[in-house]
Amino acid sequence: MSKKIQKKPESIKQKPEKVKNKAKVKPTTISKSLIIWLSVVFFISGTILVFGFNYYLNVGSDIKEKASTSLNIGGPYSAVDHNGQNITEKNFLGKLQLIFFGYTYCPDICPTALTEISAALDLLGGQADQITPIFITIDPERDTPEYLKEYVAYFHPKTIGLSGSLEQIKAIARAYRIYFAKAKEDDGASDEYLLDHSSITYLMGKDGKYLAHFSIGTSAEEIARRIRKYL
Repeated sequence: MSKKIQKKPESIKQKPEKVKNKAKVKPTTISKSLIIWLSVVFFISGTILVFGFNYYLNVGSDIKEKASTSLNIGGPYSAVDHNGQNITEKNFLGKLQLIFFGYTYCPDICPTALTEISAALDLLGGQADQITPIFITIDPERDTPEYLKEYVAYFHPKTIGLSGSLEQIKAIARAYRIYFAKAKEDDGASDEYLLDHSSITYLMGKDGKYLAHFSIGTSAEEIARRIRKYL
């Protein structure tokens, strides 16, 4: 009786040990393979995401730009420059043009845009000689050529200010699809008012045709980078 009782515990102990040993080998092998496989997947996915993000930043805007070059923006116009000379769009042919519409009484957007344009031209160095920055007022009633001359002097020295009659300015604005209108006036003086207007900088080609545009907030570095393609 005692021998039988001793043998049973031994056989019972051996079986669980074999099961445990088998259970240890199989999960360990699978987990290592799974970790390696997931690491490869995460690495490839991360690489694709980084590449895609850089592509969007550096190339995406260029693709959009090429897709929009067929826009019908610009055309013939006549105006008066800040020196009081009558000019047309033909005076600027042969050089790239950076055109911004605004007004000298503008409290923030206009001086900011002109400052970025000036900084972009500085970044281009000698290549800036191939570009004419043009500031077209949408407030010819107050922005006379004399006043424009004083205003543009605060920015890049090559900046040309354009004014003229209200009819001339409206015609230019239509050609460049620029919106502007007097903001709601308070009870102040009749010559104290603000204007709502589009805040886009256009890059026009040496032939006077549209090439690209820059929204307000575009950095000087980005403006310079995109202009270089056309120099």
